[in-house]
Amino acid sequence: MNINFTLVGQAIAFAIFVIFCMKFVWPPLIGAINERQRKIAEGLNAAEKAKADLATAEQDVQQELDLAKTKAAALIEQANKSANQLVEDAKVQAQVESERIRQQAQASIDQEINQARESLRAQVAELAVLGAEKILQDKVDVQKHASMLDQLAAKL
Repeated sequence: MNINFTLVGQAIAFAIFVIFCMKFVWPPLIGAINERQRKIAEGLNAAEKAKADLATAEQDVQQELDLAKTKAAALIEQANKSANQLVEDAKVQAQVESERIRQQAQASIDQEINQARESLRAQVAELAVLGAEKILQDKVDVQKHASMLDQLAAKL
């Protein structure tokens, strides 16, 4: 066997193998590699889009939280104002009620004082009549002296 013939045969076999690989093996491999690159690029684009969407969603959530905090603060402020108004109304109502009770008590006291005065006048008139009877040793006409006692009571 000649070494040149072997080398030429091996070169021809290698060339046939390379042509076979280029024709039948290489295109499916390149297609698979291109498909894989396309999927990876799509995945990266989707990841970038998802990242941007996440950032937008986070901003939206932050804005909603800020809005909710503002609304909550406004509601708390309104509740505090309502509570203060209720307290003030209750104070005013309590003052009005205490003034009414004080006036009723004053009227009741005045009425009792008048009743006591009338009772004392009647007692004084009785005592005066009894005293006069004892002094005069005779009955005094109450009807006759009633006008005189009324005049004295009016002066008192």
